[in-house]
Amino acid sequence: MVRGWWQRGRVLAASRPLLVDIGVALLVQAAMTMPFVVPRAAGLPPATWAAYGLSTLTVVPLVWRRRAPLAVLFAVLAANALYRLTVDGPGQPLPYTGLVVAYTIAVVSPARTRAAAALVLAVAVPAGVWFNTRSLRELTFSFFVLAAAYAFGRLTDTRQRAHRVEAERAAARERARIAREMHDVLSHAVSLMIVQAEAGPVAVRAAPERAEAAFDAISATGREAMAQLRHMLGVLRDGDDPDGSPRSPQPGLADLPALLDRVRGSGLDVVHETAGAVRPLPGPVGATVHRVVQEALTNTVRHARAHTATVRLVYGASDVEVRVTDDGRGPRGHAAGGHGLTGIRERAAAHGGSAVAGPGPDGRGFEVRARIPAPAAAVAEAGR
Repeated sequence: MVRGWWQRGRVLAASRPLLVDIGVALLVQAAMTMPFVVPRAAGLPPATWAAYGLSTLTVVPLVWRRRAPLAVLFAVLAANALYRLTVDGPGQPLPYTGLVVAYTIAVVSPARTRAAAALVLAVAVPAGVWFNTRSLRELTFSFFVLAAAYAFGRLTDTRQRAHRVEAERAAARERARIAREMHDVLSHAVSLMIVQAEAGPVAVRAAPERAEAAFDAISATGREAMAQLRHMLGVLRDGDDPDGSPRSPQPGLADLPALLDRVRGSGLDVVHETAGAVRPLPGPVGATVHRVVQEALTNTVRHARAHTATVRLVYGASDVEVRVTDDGRGPRGHAAGGHGLTGIRERAAAHGGSAVAGPGPDGRGFEVRARIPAPAAAVAEAGR
């Protein structure tokens, strides 16, 4: 609950900076009111309404602190000078307004403005101490607290810059992930639909019953592609569920037989083999295996003019290897520089694995191999 309030506060601060600045000014005004309301010794000057009004005048410029920080600094210094020269009111234990302005300049201002502000303060602070107590202790304390506020502001600026860089990197990673998903879904579905559509006229003349099956396959592939696209667009529009779980699971190993059946419907004979100790895989790894097989078979259907493709999953002690081999035209029949093979490499690399593509065994056909870390112990622990 506290975290939720904190997040909502950050959103409000980012969307309504003027409200935040007004709140800061009111907080400073409350702190500066304390010397006027606490009991005062008999020998001290009285806390008059005129003095309180002038002290408020030193706070009002803080409302514009982010829009014109250097002008606000001059306004605060002028109001403080007016307070000291015209009334004999209560002093303040800390230079609140100066601290806020120094912090703001350190956060939002470029180097030239920061240098100008430092020069102004280097003159104004000793002058203020001279008119007040002429104490070396007050001078040292004033410079110390102002320097601390400035240093804290620079640390805040550095942290904000790091957050912005990380947010931009996260956005770039998310764009790349969405692009891979969109490419995989559309490329696979459109490729199968094109193959079926091209075979339709031939089937109508030679075997009408096969033409009907081809049109059914086109319809089923299109409906599935539309469903996946609606899911992805819904996530982009509305985000994930409140509990952080996605709206529907990513395809995994359980969906692999259906994928292979769809590809077989295009006329490509697909053989599925496994080796090693077959075991369940974590959801993200299973989804990556599914997408790697999908993209490799899509390339085969689109480019290879192959008759047979073999999908082989090799389960090792610390990883799973995906091998998709066809008997088609080899590397010249595949778009080696296309987005599909790049996406396969990116998916494998996201798990700390690797992927290569090239001629098949004995130089015939084409083969895609992806190795994805999946330690057996980690899988067992994840399943508990």
